[in-house]
Parts: sequence; structure tokens; C-alpha cells
Amino acid sequence: MSGIGPPEPGEGTRAWDGPRQKGPAGRTRAALAGRCARHRRTALSLAAAAALLGGGALYATRPHPPAPTRRPHPQVPYPVHAVDVTYLGARPAPAGAPPRSFSLTVLLSVASGPPVTVTRVTQPYAALSLVTEPPAPFRTPADSARKITITMHVTECEKAPRNAELPFLDVTLRNTRAIQTQSFILGPRYAQDLSQALEVACSNRSR
Repeated sequence: MSGIGPPEPGEGTRAWDGPRQKGPAGRTRAALAGRCARHRRTALSLAAAAALLGGGALYATRPHPPAPTRRPHPQVPYPVHAVDVTYLGARPAPAGAPPRSFSLTVLLSVASGPPVTVTRVTQPYAALSLVTEPPAPFRTPADSARKITITMHVTECEKAPRNAELPFLDVTLRNTRAIQTQSFILGPRYAQDLSQALEVACSNRSR
């Protein structure tokens, strides 16, 4: 079929209106400037982080002066290391002591450290009892000595040793560091005087 005039566009046909219009030049420049600013901020952040890491590594690896050495405080000695007991000799029992009693004297010395307190003095024989003068507990300061009179009483002559070999005294000591019990062997003169006093106390002879 033929007709006069230009053909009509078919259904679904899209006409070309000409070349696409570009956006305004100002908007394009603004977008480019924004991207450049973001890249600059990122680069600056990375550079700052690298500088911090590098500085930390240098600080960690640089030589440090040694820490000052603390001088240890002088330690308080144990009481048994500061105390010595020596035998002085025999003496008569004090007035008012029960029968079959006798006295021996010792010297307790404290060499150093804080004061030492004697809390108890005992001896190993079950047939004997004892008291001290001064009575325990008593205190002795450092760099000093104290004479102690030990009065023993024979409670059972049948169980009392007739020949005391290596007799000793158990002395309980206390200072600010510790409480300790030390056995002091007072030597042959103490053993001889003790044996003689026991013999006299349990015989029919009077002293």
C-alpha cells in the first residue's frame, strides 16, 4: 500500500534527540577537588601512622640506662644468732627455797640486733624443776649482758642423774624476727657442778 507523507515511527521505537548534554563544568571540578582532598587526607593519615611506628621502634631499640640498684636493708638476725649463754658457777640456794635445792648462775649476752626476750628456761631431767631470777619472761637489749640465777629443786632423787654428762639448758628466745628454742651446752664445769649438787641434795649430808 502506498501513501503520501513521511512514515510514522513504529511502536517501541525511541527517537534520537541529538547528542547528550554534558553536565556543568563547575560540578565536575568540584567532584575532582573532593576526590583529591580525600586522597590527601588518607595519605597524611598513613604518613602520621608510619612516623609513630618508626618512632616507637626507635625508642624500643635504643639503649636504656640500667635501673639503679637498691641496697638491701640490714636484716634483723635470728635470736639464736645474737645470743650466747656462758656458765659462771655454783652458788647457795636462796633463802626460802625448798629442801634439796641448789643454784647455778649463767650469763646471757645479746651481741646485736633488737632486744631479745627470754620467755622460758628448762632442763632435760624429769626429776628436776627450776626457776630463774629474774623470772621469765625478761628482756635484754643488744650490746649488753644479764646474769641469770637458776635454782633447781630435786623432786625425785631416785630418778635424778648421779653423773650428768653434757647437760644443757633449753632457752626460748624471742625478738622482732622470730621465736626460737636453743639448747645451750655449758661445758664440763657446769656438768661437774650439777653432778656434785645432785649428789649433795640427795645424800644425808647437809650443805
